Amino acid sequence: MTNKNNRGGWFAALAVLLFSFVAPAAAQNAELPKPEGNVILTIDGNIGATNGEGVADFDIAMLEKLKSAKIKTSTPWFDNEVEFEGALMTELMKLVQADGKEVVVTALNDYQAPVPIADFAEHGTILAYKRDGEYMPVSDKGPLFIIYPYDSSPELNTQKYYSRSVWQIRRFTVR
Repeated sequence: MTNKNNRGGWFAALAVLLFSFVAPAAAQNAELPKPEGNVILTIDGNIGATNGEGVADFDIAMLEKLKSAKIKTSTPWFDNEVEFEGALMTELMKLVQADGKEVVVTALNDYQAPVPIADFAEHGTILAYKRDGEYMPVSDKGPLFIIYPYDSSPELNTQKYYSRSVWQIRRFTVR
């Protein structure tokens, strides 16, 4: 009898131990809904939520469901002040369960720039999909453009932040 009770306790302890390793892994590998429209952004790298083979693909509708913001600012790329609208980068990183210090942003023409993830919370950075109320076409810096509130601080009006403001984005790699 004692032997059976000990064996039962041992199995229960083993089950608890195994569950403690399996449960966090399952929580980290959350599944996102699949895009229904054209994929305009792919996120890979150190992410815990995916909807494909190690990637999180997004269409415009999925990005528009995220908490968004508008930033009205001057930029070196346009003559007049412009209002951008897009998903808060902090929300996007939270959704994909990003686990890293930076995002390598890749544009349609393969231009790449590393952007510190800390920038997103510190500056309220957005992934803009609209400029002055209109979706941005590929021919004019769209469909996605990383935007900082450049007018909010002289620090943001520097080449350091302009180089992080990638347009025609197609991929983020979290590392």
